[in-house]
Amino acid sequence: MCAPVQEPGFGEVSVVINILIEMFSYTFLVRAVIVGLLVSLCAALLGVSLVLKRYSMIGDGLSHVGFGTLALATAMNAAPLTVSIPIVVLAAFLLLRISENSKIKGDAAIALISTGSLAIGVVVISQTTGMNTDVCNYMFGSILAMSKDDVNLSITLAIVVLTLFVLFYNKIFAVTFDETFAQATGTKTGLYNMLIAFLTAITIVLGMRMMGALLISSLIIFPALTSMRVCKKFKTVTVCSAFVSVICFFIGVIGSYLYATPTGASVVIINIIAFLLFWAAKFISQSRIITKTRGTVTIRRG
Repeated sequence: MCAPVQEPGFGEVSVVINILIEMFSYTFLVRAVIVGLLVSLCAALLGVSLVLKRYSMIGDGLSHVGFGTLALATAMNAAPLTVSIPIVVLAAFLLLRISENSKIKGDAAIALISTGSLAIGVVVISQTTGMNTDVCNYMFGSILAMSKDDVNLSITLAIVVLTLFVLFYNKIFAVTFDETFAQATGTKTGLYNMLIAFLTAITIVLGMRMMGALLISSLIIFPALTSMRVCKKFKTVTVCSAFVSVICFFIGVIGSYLYATPTGASVVIINIIAFLLFWAAKFISQSRIITKTRGTVTIRRG
């Protein structure tokens, strides 16, 4: 008898489906994917404003603050998110106040607070649990760190972040592109800057346990920079950034599962690949435009 003829690519599709079914049979992976997709979406939306305002490293600074708060929560045997969220939010507001009303500029203020928080966290951990694998999990993330309560709280806070971003989208747009003009038209720029900082702080805390203190800022920076390679309008950049961030996270989780690599690092690598692909697409597009322009000029001269 003849073997049944399979459509081209059918075997590859079935393999992917089987991998996804196997992945989602694990509860901890389902939790990680749910939280990760929500955090990726929130980080991408906020990242566009932060990158355009040249304040993208706030994510890195706040993640170091979060590292210190996680260490403190561990020492107190308290719920990590309930301890981290208020402290990181206060740190975000403090960073804004220092950069706006002091001689210390934004980058210096971020370095001041982030390094201090990191040092405090390391000392607290060394005096409580000891310098063991917990530090590695805090710094680079652990997909096993998400509990059921963390997932429920993450979903709630992510909904809050997305709702506030949509409701105040026009104000955030105005403050991002021309803060001076927005202030002249009566917009309370300070209030909306604090809103951006508040939403960023929550997003950082939600994603830090899975991505790690050293890698969480990549979710803010990479999708925005990637989208800006091919998109020019604020709305299209924001939508494209959200799409890229979610897809890169999902592919990164699959890669982490298949090759047993750290989740955070896998997601960052996929984001780097996406950035390079978008950059190449922009380069090719510009080259074609230049070629067509030169051809038109040559014809006209002829």
